[in-house]
Amino acid sequence: MGKLKDYIKKGLNVLHLDLTKNIKYDRLTNQIIKKNVRENSKCIDIGAHKGEILDLFISQAPKSKHFAFEPIPEMYQALKEKYSQYCEIYRYALSDSEGVSEFNFVKNAPAYSGIKQREYAVKEPQVQKIKVELKRLDDIIPISTKIDFIKIDVEGAEFLVLKGAVKTIKAHKPLIIFECGLGASEYYDTTPEGLYDFVTECLSLKISTLEKFQQQKNSLNKSEFCNLSNSEKSIIFLLIHNFFFLIWRQLIDILIVISIKKQILFLLKI
Repeated sequence: MGKLKDYIKKGLNVLHLDLTKNIKYDRLTNQIIKKNVRENSKCIDIGAHKGEILDLFISQAPKSKHFAFEPIPEMYQALKEKYSQYCEIYRYALSDSEGVSEFNFVKNAPAYSGIKQREYAVKEPQVQKIKVELKRLDDIIPISTKIDFIKIDVEGAEFLVLKGAVKTIKAHKPLIIFECGLGASEYYDTTPEGLYDFVTECLSLKISTLEKFQQQKNSLNKSEFCNLSNSEKSIIFLLIHNFFFLIWRQLIDILIVISIKKQILFLLKI
């Protein structure tokens, strides 16, 4: 049944049939990854789950070594068996400090699992309490490793992950896709105002919706971000350095391709 649902979602994404908000987010996420992850990009998947986003990272950048974090033992083991050739897989829950924490594994809906127990959009959730090791991203990924793209999906703890990744983000200015909204973030005492100030002042990044980014529209101001976060559940946002930086990076890629083509044509003439 799970595989059938995955095939249906993929089909809807290909056809651009956004029957639900989540399907729309999946489609836009896929498009953004395919457009911005290059052959030599190094990516991080935080809350890797079954590896759907890892598949995209690997298909776009097959020669790079990627990183994935998944604290649920069964899922960690499955990821390790499937992706070890391409990725470093870690059985940690990322946060802003080190230690050991209780973790709520929702057995009949693993995607809702997280450090804090909350209301789940599933009937009779089967919650198993497990212990997980907490780590900071900055303490795991060497600062010399250039990171280009980060996906964070940790059911409300996204702010904690960002706080533990300040050095990495400031050093490399990766594109970051993360989730925020009602139903999860408030269980971690995260406020939209506090998150916005941290992102814009401490990280010097801007926040956009996936749709705005695709349309190259202006990033969100504080009021717009807070209104969205306080009015909807589980909105996917994108953290960006600035549009000019991304356009410049894409222009460099185009120039490199043109240069390679010219060299090939020159060799063919010899």
